Formats: sequence, structure tokens, C-alpha cells
Amino acid sequence: MVRPREFDRDAALERATRVFWAKGFASTSTEDLLTAMGIGRQSMYNAFGDKRSLYMEVLQTYQQDMLGMHLKRLNGESSPLEGVRALLRGLAPSDSAQRALGCLGVGAVGEFGTSNPELLRRSHEVSQAIGKRIAERIVEGQQAGSIDPGMRPSDAAAFVLTAMSGLQLAARAGATMQALHKQADFVVSRLKAT
Repeated sequence: MVRPREFDRDAALERATRVFWAKGFASTSTEDLLTAMGIGRQSMYNAFGDKRSLYMEVLQTYQQDMLGMHLKRLNGESSPLEGVRALLRGLAPSDSAQRALGCLGVGAVGEFGTSNPELLRRSHEVSQAIGKRIAERIVEGQQAGSIDPGMRPSDAAAFVLTAMSGLQLAARAGATMQALHKQADFVVSRLKAT
């Protein structure tokens, strides 16, 4: 007879996320995970598989959550420019400890580069979804006259996505919320119609 699981899987996954987010994949030991998750080794393997499988589940959950938050900020303002500003400023939370974590997804790409095709594919899917919506907001702004009509929406979206990665790396490197907001505002100013 199979024994019932004796822990909250979602809570354990959240605790594993915090460890991977702070330390990265390579610097996180299985012991770090077991301690943080409050479970035994066999329970971890039964529920999540090995460390790599757990990491990929953590990353997928994190990316889906972040995608939802990014789109909510981007769509939450009636002005496309203000939507982009909210998206970018949202990358710089006021809590300095949280801000210093940067982005788990950007960190994962930085750690693995092109060596993990599955991770790269997932990251690309998230970037495409955000980029598509940014481009749509750019078109809305161009039609309203607030965004430079001479820029290609796909190029402007790529610019914003690159800025997002840069802001998240700067946050991880210790940039202040004020400095990150200033950079976000600068990015938005480059989109404005003259």
C-alpha cells in the first residue's frame, strides 16, 4: 500500500523556489532543498523527481506566475506608455531583499546559456508572449499618437524586453529602486512620439 504524501506539495515547491532563486541551480545542494522544503530525500524524489526535475518545475511555475504579473502591469494602464512604464517599474520592488534576487528566469538563462534546450525553449516562449503584447501596446500608442510612429513595433518590443533583462540583472547587482525606476522612465521616454 502506498503511504499518503505527508507534506503540502505547493508549499514545498514554494520553499524550493526561494532556494533556487537565491542560489541558482549549481550552488543549491539537495541537502539545501531538503532542509528548506522540510521533507525527506525519498519524499522529494517521489513528489518531484531529481534536483533537475524539481528545478524545471520551479522555473516553469515561476515563469507562468511572472508572465501573469507582467501582463497585468502592462495591460493595467489605459495609456500604452504608462503600461510599459508599469511593466518596467514593477521589476523593482520596494523590498530590497526581494529586489536583490532579480529574476529567477534571467538567472537561469545566465547560468545555463544555451546548454539546456528545454530551459531555453521555455524562456523563449515567455519572452514571445510578453513581446507580442508589448508590440500590440506599441501599436495602440502609435495609433493614439503617443508613441513614435516611425518605429517598428517588434523592434520596440525587443528593446523593452532587453531593458527588462538589464533591469533585472541590475537589481540582482544591488541597484536601488530609485535607480531602476529612473532607467525604466528613460526606456519609456525613448518610445515617445516627438
